[in-house]
Amino acid sequence: MRKIIVFSMISLDGVMQSPGGPKEDASGGFKYGGWVASYGDEVYDEVVKKELQPANYLLGRKTYQIWAGYWPKHAEFWPGINEGTKYVFSKRLKKTDPIVTGWKNSVIIKTVGEIKKIKKSKGPDLHVWGSSRLIQLLLKNDLVDELRLKIHPLTLGKGKKLFENGAIAAAFILRESIITTGGVIIASYKRAGKVKTGTVGA
Repeated sequence: MRKIIVFSMISLDGVMQSPGGPKEDASGGFKYGGWVASYGDEVYDEVVKKELQPANYLLGRKTYQIWAGYWPKHAEFWPGINEGTKYVFSKRLKKTDPIVTGWKNSVIIKTVGEIKKIKKSKGPDLHVWGSSRLIQLLLKNDLVDELRLKIHPLTLGKGKKLFENGAIAAAFILRESIITTGGVIIASYKRAGKVKTGTVGA
């Protein structure tokens, strides 16, 4: 069985929209595109380098459309991105659409059932980047095996958020963490069963 691993850059208030640049995703009037740019250092860059190893990808439509217009021309920065299979969760896109046929190894899927089937199949783990609505769907259906988060020391107010309208109650174990010189907490969490409750001090 493959793991579904979510990679996300988030603010302290959980915003994950448009971290890479002003024009990445300005939907909803988002004003702060490129908000991670000032936090890079050697530690941050080394973590990202490891995360960009070849894999398969599970993406929402919007993220896929952004990527399809960029990565085919910049593959030297992300080895294997063009060769890896891109599973695109979308009810709008068709497998015959030019944006799909124009980027090799792209597969359209339309249901949670298809995601479950792919997860149970043999193959590389599935990496999820961006794709806020897809992540919320995965969390709602308890399909996320790991969360790899970069928590940045700022609040952004409005914007697409990682946890919003859908996550189930779930426990995670912290597997690894590091703090960069810019104060970014980079943490990896593994799914760990149900939430346990009790009385503090009992």
